[in-house]
Amino acid sequence: MELKKVKLYDTYQGKVVELNPIKLGEVSIYYCGPTVYNYVHIGNMRPVVTFDLLNRVLQACNYKVNMISNYTDIDDKIIKKALEENKSEKQVSDFYIEKYEELLDKLNILPLKYHPRVSNYIPEIVDFIKTLLDKGFAYKADNGDIYFDVSKDPHYGELSKMKIDDLQAGNRIQVSDAKKNPYDFALWKLTDDKGVKFDTILGKGRPGWHTECVVMINSYFKMPTIDIHGGGFDLKFPHHENECAQEYGYSNSKLANLWMHVGFINFDNQKMSKSLGNVVLAKDAIEKYGGNVIRHFFFTSYYRSPINYTLEAIETSKQEVEKYQAIVNKINGKIKLNKMEFSGDFDNDSYEEFLNYLADDLNVANALMVVDRLAKKANQLLRTNQINLTEISSTYNTYMKMMDVLGLKFEVPNINQEDIYNYEQYQQFRLQKDYANSDIYRIKLIEKGLI
Repeated sequence: MELKKVKLYDTYQGKVVELNPIKLGEVSIYYCGPTVYNYVHIGNMRPVVTFDLLNRVLQACNYKVNMISNYTDIDDKIIKKALEENKSEKQVSDFYIEKYEELLDKLNILPLKYHPRVSNYIPEIVDFIKTLLDKGFAYKADNGDIYFDVSKDPHYGELSKMKIDDLQAGNRIQVSDAKKNPYDFALWKLTDDKGVKFDTILGKGRPGWHTECVVMINSYFKMPTIDIHGGGFDLKFPHHENECAQEYGYSNSKLANLWMHVGFINFDNQKMSKSLGNVVLAKDAIEKYGGNVIRHFFFTSYYRSPINYTLEAIETSKQEVEKYQAIVNKINGKIKLNKMEFSGDFDNDSYEEFLNYLADDLNVANALMVVDRLAKKANQLLRTNQINLTEISSTYNTYMKMMDVLGLKFEVPNINQEDIYNYEQYQQFRLQKDYANSDIYRIKLIEKGLI
């Protein structure tokens, strides 16, 4: 099958570029996953849904997608939580991974190839840091901690467009007297606290946060450079910048050919964050509104731009999702209540237009315009008494395929013999102009959303 050209915005180059995979027809993708110490908020799920959409679009464009995302299961926050709850770090991380994966299912996220955990890669992380030490890109501080020497990377700051001279200690940079420079970052921290620690050639301690993803990318993909790496906008600096520096020091390569970053979610025009106390937990929002509504809400803004979480915005998405479901119900009702089956007809022109928009930097806004046009056509077909099986099948099949690419999952109504009987009675009384009796059956069909 022919590969469709896909264009995406590359943070590094600062422009939309054509995707040119390292391996023809195959795309390698890694996006940063959660630190599993608490329930994630709704903002944490926006990158997840964005990368899931990318996964679906690439597959629709005939690419094989090799996408993974990690779990950070070694972290001071996990240790703190474990001590507070008198549990092991593994018990804490296992619990929140399970809860996170329940959200993935409810949001209809396609299964990934792999979900690596940091705790399973300690030997590889140690070897990686040892290589950076041997090459002179890292140093052991007086307190025994190991830091990456940012001054050794001439490209540092190119991803985030920040210059070392402009960086100030304390501005998203952890201050420490042990560092040579304030912007150096920890690769390995010695510790004698009550948290998990590993007795290695680097000393008894645990890895810094910025190293894990680089090591897992190299270990899983068996190559230093992948096609796409990304995550939330807040990870661009320092996390992703620091990852780039480490890969340069380790292999003299860039970590990814294309960088994708997803915008923040604001709550009433303020950035959603735990520190501000304006967090909406993903589990609560999904429980209240459903996965389709939350996905659609994310789609109402360009993925790189901030999106404002308001009750009005959520209600608008809820109404749209209900409209989409109603079309599924009523088209199935029209066909199956009349004891017919859908044909295999398909609207290739509309689908290609839809997919072309998505292949252009995930332009969901324009893609949804095609969906809405098809929805309007579906409603027109539903209003006619005569059934044009070719047209209605073509519209329905294309509509459902578009929904699948968007990751919106709708239940197809189960139409039984009682429904068919009710429909036949409704039609019979209606033709007899016995509207009192026809309304009895019409109401039953309306309650099931079939007419």
